[in-house]
Amino acid sequence: MEDSYNAMLERFCDETGYHFRNRDLLIRALTHSSRAAEEGSASNERLEFLGDAVLELIISDCIFGNDELRDEGALSKLRALIVCSDSLDMTARRIGLDRLLRLGRSEEASGGRNKKALTEDAMESLIGAIYLDSGLDSARDFVMRTHLPVIESAVSGHLTYDYKTTLQEKVLHDRLGELSYELVGETGPDHNKTFTSRAVLSGVAYPAASGASIKKSEQNAARILLDILNSKEHN
Repeated sequence: MEDSYNAMLERFCDETGYHFRNRDLLIRALTHSSRAAEEGSASNERLEFLGDAVLELIISDCIFGNDELRDEGALSKLRALIVCSDSLDMTARRIGLDRLLRLGRSEEASGGRNKKALTEDAMESLIGAIYLDSGLDSARDFVMRTHLPVIESAVSGHLTYDYKTTLQEKVLHDRLGELSYELVGETGPDHNKTFTSRAVLSGVAYPAASGASIKKSEQNAARILLDILNSKEHN
C-alpha cells in the first residue's frame, strides 16, 4: 500500500514538474488534521496559512502587470476569483491532488475527498511547502504551470461559477433546510441600477451582497453563504 502511494507521489511530481528536496514537506502538505491526529504527526494547517499568503502574492504580481486593470477594486476582484475555493478546487482535482490526500479513517468514510474545503487547503499547503522547500521562484513556477488555465480564464472574463446551483446542491445533500433569496434593496438610476440580495436558510438571513442585476446579487449572496457553510464544515 505504501509503495503504491509512493509511486503515485512520484507520478504527481513528474506531472506537475516539481520534485521536493525535503519529501517530508510534501507529506505534511497532504496530511489532513484527521490523519495527523491518528498518527500523532503534523497536519497541513500551518502550511496552508503560509501558502495562502504566497499564492496571493504570486497572483497579485501576475495580474498587476495587466495594463487594462488599473483600478484597485478590479484587481482585487480578479485576484479573489483566481484564488477562491472553486478555482483552487478545480486546479487541485485537475492535477490529481484529491487522490493524494492523507485523511483519517472517519474523514475518509465521510467523503472527505469530495469536500472542496479539503482540496483547497491542500493546494495552498502544497504551495507553502514548495516555498519552504526552494523559495518563491519555485512556488511561482508551480502556480503558473498548474493554475494557468484558471488565471487565463479569469483575466479574459470567461471564468464564472454558478454559486446558486452549488449552494442548492449542498443544502439538499446535507439536509440543511429551506433555501430562498430576498431582495433587500436597489439603488441608482434605471439604466444603471445596483441590486442587493441575501440568502435565507431555514429562516436565518445571511449577509447581503450586491450586483448589477437581481440574478448577480443572488449569485454573490449564495457565494457568501457557501463560504460560511464550508468554513463551518472545515472547522
